[in-house]
Amino acid sequence: MAMLIDERDGSGTLVARYVSSKSGKDESGSRIDIINTNKRASIWQRGLNVFLPAGYPHSVTNDYLECDSLQAFSSSIAGLLSSRAVLIGVGVGDASASPTAALLLSVLQDSMGRIATILFAHQLGTSLEPECKMYRLAADVFNDCAMILDCLSPALPKIPRVILLSFSSVLRALCGVAAGSSKASLSAHFAKWGNLGELNAKDSSQETVISLVGMLAGTLVVAHVSSQFATWATLMLLLSIHIAMNHAAVRAVSLHTLNRQRANIVLSNFLANNGEVLTPEEVSSQERIFELDGVLRWKESKVLGRAKIGVSLASTSLASRHGMTGDRRIGTVMDMAKLADVYRHEEYMLWYEAVSRTAYIVLNVGASPTSQLKAWTHALWTAHRHAAVQATGDALDQMAASRLTEATLKDLSLQWSGCLERLKSSGWDTEVANLETVSGTRIQIHADLAAMSIGTGICYISHKRPPFEQMHAYENRRREIVMFVTCTASWDFVKVGCLIPGADPVQQIKSPSFAFTAVSQLFHDTADVVLSLAPSVVVGNWDGDRFG
Repeated sequence: MAMLIDERDGSGTLVARYVSSKSGKDESGSRIDIINTNKRASIWQRGLNVFLPAGYPHSVTNDYLECDSLQAFSSSIAGLLSSRAVLIGVGVGDASASPTAALLLSVLQDSMGRIATILFAHQLGTSLEPECKMYRLAADVFNDCAMILDCLSPALPKIPRVILLSFSSVLRALCGVAAGSSKASLSAHFAKWGNLGELNAKDSSQETVISLVGMLAGTLVVAHVSSQFATWATLMLLLSIHIAMNHAAVRAVSLHTLNRQRANIVLSNFLANNGEVLTPEEVSSQERIFELDGVLRWKESKVLGRAKIGVSLASTSLASRHGMTGDRRIGTVMDMAKLADVYRHEEYMLWYEAVSRTAYIVLNVGASPTSQLKAWTHALWTAHRHAAVQATGDALDQMAASRLTEATLKDLSLQWSGCLERLKSSGWDTEVANLETVSGTRIQIHADLAAMSIGTGICYISHKRPPFEQMHAYENRRREIVMFVTCTASWDFVKVGCLIPGADPVQQIKSPSFAFTAVSQLFHDTADVVLSLAPSVVVGNWDGDRFG
């Protein structure tokens, strides 16, 4: 039986073909013929293969070469001009200059840069991956600004020059953190075959050879450019080319994960255009490189509001600070119980503040990336509907905004499964959470409070009854809920309950003064409150309105 075997290289090119066939008169033998189909690669092609990943172009995404390393050419030449200015500033060629002073300046610059690296990584580390395109371009802006400061330094006196060069070192440190982190995220996007290590190595080779060529060309530029006007004209031209090339390269990248801005673009089009989902390539043409953090924008229109995801429950507008104790009080029983009931099937809770047009998204422990994406979509659609109501001249109070938020959740839940399917079919990766730009918090709701120990103190209320039955929750400074204050059904008593999971119920009751101020705040400091100093220890039964 004849057999045909094709052999291909990593790029999919056919290099050889093996043909087996019977031989001999009785066809008892066999032979294998090798047909070489691959032409010998040219010297130019073999030279390019040194700098390209194996299997190129099939092993990388289509936008790989768009984010090339040619920008390093102009940056290398500009770097030589700035280095010359720094050497002039520290006194090279001046017989009165001190080598020790130059050494101390180098130590100061290095120290400032290291400190800036630590602080920058701590402050913005979480946002580097979701906003990798922005920080990749920002890194080049930082580096170019540092070069401009270096060229300014020779014109300044000694002390201002030291301060300027130290700030230049800080900018270069920011460039290093932003460029390194964002490049890692972009490289992971480019590597289709999981060849991340090889891709990074080849990228380094590309930048090295281009920087080397740039330095060789820069020696000619530095030798012929000596006047201040020529130096600044050449520097600004090179830096403009550098920024323009980087901007074009970053805009060409089509990431497949949804950060805040891309989620705004994709999901607003889905909701506005009857389920139409844009592809990553279509979104990249609409995406802004520098976008305000946390804004809710409908398609390409103006900003509708803001959203904060992964926030603490105490940071929402539900929380207020107690006037006498300084502890936080989190809403009323109607607010909290209603909110928990509305989102009982979700992995998040959303509170939309109508006045500031801000959506606060509180995530549950273990909230999945798709739940986070749904929460952001919920905030975006709520803000859009709120803006539509305002456009008619009507104003929403907080109660109406809460009803709007709840209605939007119901409408979104009906479409969400279909939305996820269309996102995946259009090439979007919905299993990666890229919406949080700061380190957030998570909550865990304990629905069965009856199983938890609650210490209660009975307070007698005279002269004034509360306007409506309500409950307030108080936090201590460690953000642990330590006290509940709620009216009894008879309207004549108030129960002060302290809840700390795992603690001794007898020890949970705070001091009488704390309970007194809590109850006084509940009744706006107008009630005549008498606190029982002998609290009873009970196992509370929570029915949604009160302990009983």
